[in-house]
Amino acid sequence: MNGDEQLLNRRVYGADHDDPNPGPLPYRTYAELVGGPLDGLLLDIHGWRTDEVDAGVALATELSRWPGGRALYDPRPGESRTPGPGVNCRLYYSGDTP
Repeated sequence: MNGDEQLLNRRVYGADHDDPNPGPLPYRTYAELVGGPLDGLLLDIHGWRTDEVDAGVALATELSRWPGGRALYDPRPGESRTPGPGVNCRLYYSGDTP
């Protein structure tokens, strides 16, 4: 694991890089990002409807194939979800877009 990967591990996507506590909060709901440039980050999906999570996400990142582009993450059909706070589901890397 390189330095960039260590910095990203178990951090919440969008947390400030110098935040002293960039980890998840116990009362929020998160999706774990799996694979790609944001592997290991948690995405805060607290308050999202099921259909919003099912639509997948395009997340801005300088680490994608196109710096300043977006990394695409989608759920796997039929994968179970845990209700309530904590890590609720996983979103899997499906590609990049400029």
